Amino acid sequence: MVSSEQRRRQLAREKYERQMERRVEIAAARKRRNTILGASLAVVVLAGGGTLFATGAFGSDDKDKGSTSGAQAAPTRTAEPTAPTRKPVEGCTTPAPGAPNGKQWQAEPAMTVDPGGSYTMALDTNCGKVTIALDAAKAPHTVNSFAYLAGEKYFDHTKCHRLTTDGIFVLQCGDPTASATVPGGAGGPGYKFADENLTGATYPAGTVAMANSGPGTNGSQFFLVYKDTQLPPKYTPFGKITGGLDVVQKIAAAGTLEGSTDGHPMADVTFNSLTVSKG
Repeated sequence: MVSSEQRRRQLAREKYERQMERRVEIAAARKRRNTILGASLAVVVLAGGGTLFATGAFGSDDKDKGSTSGAQAAPTRTAEPTAPTRKPVEGCTTPAPGAPNGKQWQAEPAMTVDPGGSYTMALDTNCGKVTIALDAAKAPHTVNSFAYLAGEKYFDHTKCHRLTTDGIFVLQCGDPTASATVPGGAGGPGYKFADENLTGATYPAGTVAMANSGPGTNGSQFFLVYKDTQLPPKYTPFGKITGGLDVVQKIAAAGTLEGSTDGHPMADVTFNSLTVSKG
């Protein structure tokens, strides 16, 4: 018989998987919306002889509408939701100045890593340093991609955009867009690559694995597991945290900006730099 706690954890896992799948749908919808908006504005500009016209932007004259009333009811204003307030988190400082370079590539980089070699990934964040031993033997393509992107400084100044604190215990990073309105993230390097190391995969505390939106959709987003987590073997594990797990746990303990169990970290976690070195 399934206990209520097991059922709760199952529901949390299913929710996490659904939200990761939504990332791609959100990105596609945003692209379609921007395309439609751009086309609409172009039509308005042409129709107005080069003058941009926005309906209602300057109000309207009632006489032009045949109105005989000199008084009109004031429009009702809808109160805008209050933005959540970010609170200081002990140990976190102001991120180094700079912005993600947003580089894009059409194809996965050529293999340059040695599957028999040892590689270390270092996350220099504004909340502390985290070191990760990468598993090039079991996840060579994943490690190769990270080594390449790190060399291109792709991750520098990017934020960890998602924190889950119930059922699934992960800090998700690697999205250069790090949208404040899309906790699941929607950004990537432009290419995707296949899953690796999934047979018998588990996700104990300290695991570093790829976030994806389905089979073979790995890009640049990954997650750090700060507490033992039950997930199906669908997310490529490619490293283990060897130093700084306490940093991730401190970030998790501060909770989310929204006060929910799945949202943006209260700590404004930013990579000052991310490097991959052999040895």
